[in-house]
Amino acid sequence: MATRETILDAASNLLAKDGVEGVSLSAVAHLAAVNRGTAYQHFETREKLIEATIQWVSDKLFRAVFGDPETIGERQVERVDVAELTDRLCDFAMENPDICRVWLQQVLASPDPSQDPFWREYCGSLQRFAATDLAEPGIDSEVLSVVNLAGVFFWPILARAHAAGDAERSELARRFSHEILRLSMYGTMRAEAFPGVAERLRKEAAEAKAR
Repeated sequence: MATRETILDAASNLLAKDGVEGVSLSAVAHLAAVNRGTAYQHFETREKLIEATIQWVSDKLFRAVFGDPETIGERQVERVDVAELTDRLCDFAMENPDICRVWLQQVLASPDPSQDPFWREYCGSLQRFAATDLAEPGIDSEVLSVVNLAGVFFWPILARAHAAGDAERSELARRFSHEILRLSMYGTMRAEAFPGVAERLRKEAAEAKAR
């Protein structure tokens, strides 16, 4: 099991550094310091290795943000600590920017992103939240999921997190978490100053509800 983890960790590093084209079983075996035969014992083909690596990153994401997948059925969206969940997501992204970016690109490019456990739970939890009285009307949970995740996973790259110290990365994560929560709570535009936009959004929300 430890060898498999080592191989997957090496594969995730190669994916982050060189993209899918840079991943081969021999290159991963070399980086993981195992012989190629051992790598083939765990993953018969390059494609299976890449698929397993994306799943491995997804599982790490899931556990960091939501906790143990085995208990996910017990979670009620109304009882989720939104601020704490957002902090965990931003902290993980800040400490693992490259693999998060690769995961997002691979999942969004897949024929069915809902097959990925983390994406399914993140998007699904927003969808469940949107259906409660806690949410503003008219939320498009799929679009909001892309906006949030793309932002949080690309922010560390723009902010040059790789060159920052621990305290700096912590502050960068806090800043992004704060802005996600602030936007979710208050938005950026005062409705009375933009009546045309407010009316458009009201109409579109009503149309979406009527569908």
